[in-house]
Amino acid sequence: MIKITAISLYYVTMIMTNCYLITDKDTGESAVVDPGGKSSELINDIYKLEKGLKYVILTHGHYDHIGYARQLAEMYGAKIICGEKTDEFLSDKRLNHSAYHPDFPEITPFKGDILLKDGDTFKLGNTEFKYISTPGHTKDSGCYIFDDNLISGDTLFCESYGRTDLPTGNDEQMVSSIRRLKNLSGNYNVLPGHGMISDLDHERKYNLLMRRV
Repeated sequence: MIKITAISLYYVTMIMTNCYLITDKDTGESAVVDPGGKSSELINDIYKLEKGLKYVILTHGHYDHIGYARQLAEMYGAKIICGEKTDEFLSDKRLNHSAYHPDFPEITPFKGDILLKDGDTFKLGNTEFKYISTPGHTKDSGCYIFDDNLISGDTLFCESYGRTDLPTGNDEQMVSSIRRLKNLSGNYNVLPGHGMISDLDHERKYNLLMRRV
């Protein structure tokens, strides 16, 4: 089982990217999802962990989700996990959009350690994560499913979805990805890249795009 620590506390970057610290209850192994910027509060909480940090998990390669990933991984000896298409974004300032935000701390190019294909799984302690590719916001966007939780990145928001007008965004792919999430069996807590936490049943009922697909 997973313990999700302080979901609402880690708002990183000027555009309030959601960053999650996740700890497996049985083993104490932990991971951080989408550390887009430095957070002293997050670092302090990682410091308190008995086993430190095992993984840095990325949903996609935009600057506001990857901005502090390399530093955290180096600080704690953690492995960076991402979709195989995200790896290209980590070293391309135009793709990760940092080239267009000079006010944001510079992102030194880096690489993922574990690159996932659609349907791949990995374990954090005793808890299995499944990666599903959900392009639309970007070609590399993906979600992670574990227990009754869905980390949706910038694919699915509370009653909304990610914009598709940035490089590699695609409206048709977004429709397909939202349909795929809608058709998942059962309900899940939805942990988005921005905004409020939701659940999949709520989105099936109130998300306008999800209702249409």
